[in-house]
Parts: sequence; C-alpha cells; structure tokens
Amino acid sequence: MKERSHNHPMRSLLYIPGNHPGMLQNCAIYGSDAVIFDLEDAISISEKDSARKLVKHALKGFDYGNIGVIVRVNGRDTSYFEADLEEIVPANPDAIRLPKVDSAEDVLAADELISRLEEANGLPRGRIGIQAMLETARAIVNVNSIAAASPRLVGLTLGGQDLAADLGIRATKEGYELLYAKSAVVIAAKAHGLQAFDTVFTDVNDAEGLREQAAVGFALGFSGKAAIHPSQIPVINAVYTPEPNEVAKAAKIVAAAKEAERRGLGVTAVDGRMVDAPVVTQALRTLELARLAGMEVPEL
Repeated sequence: MKERSHNHPMRSLLYIPGNHPGMLQNCAIYGSDAVIFDLEDAISISEKDSARKLVKHALKGFDYGNIGVIVRVNGRDTSYFEADLEEIVPANPDAIRLPKVDSAEDVLAADELISRLEEANGLPRGRIGIQAMLETARAIVNVNSIAAASPRLVGLTLGGQDLAADLGIRATKEGYELLYAKSAVVIAAKAHGLQAFDTVFTDVNDAEGLREQAAVGFALGFSGKAAIHPSQIPVINAVYTPEPNEVAKAAKIVAAAKEAERRGLGVTAVDGRMVDAPVVTQALRTLELARLAGMEVPEL
C-alpha cells in the first residue's frame, strides 16, 4: 500500500490524458507535485472505456514515488461515473477529482460509493480523498455546504472555463472576471481545512500570462494550480516558491516563537515586529513551501 498522503501540499498538479500510455508511465519526471489522470474532458466518448482501463493499470503497475496521484472521473450526471469509480477506487489513487459538483449531494453520492468500494476491496475507509470541482454559478452559491459535505473532502478547485461559460462571459488571461468565485472557493476551503486549487491557464505558449495569473491566485490564498502542459510546471512552482530572504525571516520567526513558548511568554518580537500566532502560522507555511521547492530549511 502506498504511504503518500492525499493531503500533502501540492503547488502544481499536471493533467495527464488517461488515454496516453507514455505520459501515464513517465509523468513523474515532469516535476509537478501531483498528477491528475483525466478520464473526463480530455477523453472522447469512444475512448472512455479504454482510458479507464489504462489508468487503472497505470495506478497498479507504476511507482510514482512521493507525488500525489489523482484521477478525474466523469461527473455524476454521466453514465460513466459509477464505472469510473468501480474500476479506479480498487487501484487506490490518492484522491478522486470530482467534476461538475453543484451541491453537497454530489459529494455525498461519490463518498458513499467510494466507501462501499474501499470496503469491498480491503482498503482503509476514508483513505481516498475527494477534490471537488466547482464549475457553475450554482456551485459557487453552494460552496460552503459543499466544503462541509464530507470528511473525505481534501480540496476544492475552480473549473474556470466551464464557470465562464455558465456565466455567459469570456474568460480572460488575467482572470479578474472570476475574482469573486476564486475568493469564495479559497475562503470556503480554508474555513474547512481543505486545500484550494486554482483553475488552468489554457495558453501553453504564454509563460508570462501564466506567471501573472498564478501570482494572483497565490495572493488570493490558493494552495496550488493545475497545469495542462509540462512546460507550465516550473512557472507555477516558481510562483509558489518563497524568496530566500522570506525563508530566512520565517525561520527566525518560528525559532523566536519556540523560544518564547519555552520561556512561557505569549508573544515575542522579531526585527521590531510583534510575533503572535497568525504570524507564526504564516511563517510555517513559508517554510513548508520552501521544503517543497527543495530549499535548505534549518531544523527548528
């Protein structure tokens, strides 16, 4: 059994078409923190069954090391939904990415089926997480009840293209037209202890546009961002990687907080600034991102 956690930090999540054997086998080399094997939008109706089998065999046959392995199944409103879960859950991915989630009921229906399949296949109940994709106006209206729907939920993610279509607007490079929806997803996720993932940037030739959109997402509080091409991964990872001086300051804050705790003090100061619990939490997040990026972080 894999020991990876389905809730480990993920800055970059690379979509891999489920009908592409070469990419399914070699995707661990691209440098993303997670991969999403796609059975939904990337797969035509005529290839749904064969892609499902390919992904199942990839999950069982290849060692993906410590990167997160997620499978995006077809939505609950399709005839493929149950078959996808019945084949994929026994192969033990870290999480299922559930598209077209409009309500808590969609999450609960998936949760119930996954639980039944875990039990039938001797897997610990609750091991496989759910990432809920919010892609409609109705989903954004229901975001708080969706986020609270199930302990199996590990993340919320925004489907920007579908949401723009549902709103009858054009998705722009900057993405400011989705600012309210993005903020709603981040806040609901953080309120319920979930990760929040930003939508994809569709122009694979515009690295600067990707960097700008990723930076806005990072500033809003997203945990990471999905990529549709390996060339996007270094750009996303760089946005979610702190500067060395930020890391040094964060280490100083955490060390000072530990020393204050040891001495029984509630607060302390670093470089003239009061250090309280929220500042320490932020510093710990910076150190976590630094470790993900392979930066040297002092043992504290």
